Amino acid sequence: MAIENQIESTNAQPQSRRARVLLWTVQVVLALLFLFAGGTKLVMPVAELTKQTPLPGGFLRFIGVCEVLGALGLILPGVLGIRRGLTALAAAGLVIIMIGAVVVTLAVGQGAAVVLPLVVGLLAAVVAIGRRRWSSSGAADGRSARGRSAGG
Repeated sequence: MAIENQIESTNAQPQSRRARVLLWTVQVVLALLFLFAGGTKLVMPVAELTKQTPLPGGFLRFIGVCEVLGALGLILPGVLGIRRGLTALAAAGLVIIMIGAVVVTLAVGQGAAVVLPLVVGLLAAVVAIGRRRWSSSGAADGRSARGRSAGG
């Protein structure tokens, strides 16, 4: 019983300032990385894209769109204070993309290159877990903290 009470009180505590700053820093770095990676997949000619991987060009374009949308999902909900729970979903989606990147990298035989997508995927997982609190705190209902405290 004492352990359950301690867990409940730990979960009820708001994130520390340090944790919030760390999460925002990781989110911004990931957003910039995925904007660049996704944007590159969208503007690069298909012939160039398919030289680097055995995946079809249309699928790589789809991944590029998902990466750009995921990058926006990491930042915009928190900045705008609207549907903040979407940040955890965006990060989870990017984790899935990075799992695929790890699998494809290993399948192609580039074992040493697997480190980058693995680390990026782990960072996205940290954001997904860290921002899950936004969802459970009721912030995912589309109202900002100011709107709830003002009776909105």
